[in-house]
Amino acid sequence: MKNLRQSIWRNWLIVFTGLLLPAACAAQKLAITMDDLPLNGMLPAGVTRAETTRNVLAILKKRHVPPVYGFVNAKKLEGNADAAEALKLWAGAEPVGNHTYSHMNLEENPAEAFERDIEQNEPALELLSAADNWHWLRYPYLHEGDTVEKRRAVRAYLKARGYRIAQVSLDWEDYLWNTAYARCVDKKDEKAMAWLRSSYLNTAAEFLDLGREQAKLIYGHDINHVLLMHLGAFSSAILPDALDLLKKKGFKLVTLEEAESDPVYDGDPDVGLHDAGTFLDQWMQVKGIKYPEHAEKPYKEVEGACQ
Repeated sequence: MKNLRQSIWRNWLIVFTGLLLPAACAAQKLAITMDDLPLNGMLPAGVTRAETTRNVLAILKKRHVPPVYGFVNAKKLEGNADAAEALKLWAGAEPVGNHTYSHMNLEENPAEAFERDIEQNEPALELLSAADNWHWLRYPYLHEGDTVEKRRAVRAYLKARGYRIAQVSLDWEDYLWNTAYARCVDKKDEKAMAWLRSSYLNTAAEFLDLGREQAKLIYGHDINHVLLMHLGAFSSAILPDALDLLKKKGFKLVTLEEAESDPVYDGDPDVGLHDAGTFLDQWMQVKGIKYPEHAEKPYKEVEGACQ
């Protein structure tokens, strides 16, 4: 009788554990996106945009990363064959989206000028993309309007033209490291490059954790995330480590479409905000939620590297 009870208990425990584990161990969904194509920041001497793009694409393919939207500023193509080749390479492997023609700051321009800049970018996107999947807008600087009138006007415009907003929930301003890395490569400063790597990964870990905490403070639960990265000099050197970090943190990589299927992305703070940051930063500001303690980004140290 005792053995029978133990057997029943073991069987029940196995079934119960099996029911709980999928929920407990389910990885959090995250989409990677890349801004400022065909390039952010400076490159080391002798390195081309096309080479940089090719190297990043090879990493994404090798690591089986789901489609990564690259958000394009077509003005960078003017008179630049290398930039055009880089974008052709990207669009041949990954989807593209609209980042405005000139990387226009909505806070410094009227809504009408911003809308024209979006439209001016569209011919390049149509040429680059065989599929009609480029109707995603990433606001430059993540600035969605310093007045509510601007914000509403641009959102109404985007809706009328069939755009979706490529929101951002996670951002450690990785662009900071691109030009610094290029300088350090040119100077062959191995010690500085090692510091750039460690500071980048430490900052990334800090702000991944912060974004998750923000989401729980705002919504009371985990959400799907959209990560903002920038295609630049440091990308191919640091991307494998960054992907390892995402895996270690328990993220499952998905498409932008799947990440933004989370209902939280249907929300809109619907206020004018100055330099408000990510989608989560906006809600923190609107709701008056206090930020958890966290380390700041090493702006001055990165800017000073290899100067």
